[in-house]
Amino acid sequence: MGLIRGVARTAAIAGTATAVSNRVSRRQANKWAAQDDQQAAQDEQAAKAEAYDQQQASAQQYPPQQGYPPQQGYPPQQGYPPQQGYPPQQGYPPQQGYAPPAQEDTITQLQKLAELKSAGILTDEEFAAQKAKILGS
Repeated sequence: MGLIRGVARTAAIAGTATAVSNRVSRRQANKWAAQDDQQAAQDEQAAKAEAYDQQQASAQQYPPQQGYPPQQGYPPQQGYPPQQGYPPQQGYPPQQGYAPPAQEDTITQLQKLAELKSAGILTDEEFAAQKAKILGS
């Protein structure tokens, strides 16, 4: 019986020691991970600050360009008269779009109107009013 009690006590102590050891290891790993995260955030912030400083320095080194200066033309070569500016170009007249004949459109509208009347959606008075409106009379 003494042997079993000794083995049980040893197992309990070993189990407790393992649990404590695991807990200490997890705590230490979490602490190191937090330190690594903090260090990474500081490194990232420092890199952004450095990039911003470099951008500001290059902006001060090269002022923004205002565009090309107006060109005066090349000096005339010997034997050629000086060139004058070209006259302004005139645009093409606007193109006329293709318009289908109005009669086909009118016929289509009247057919649709007749279908609505035959379906009972329009009354005779409504049909006559819309027909007069389409025909323009």
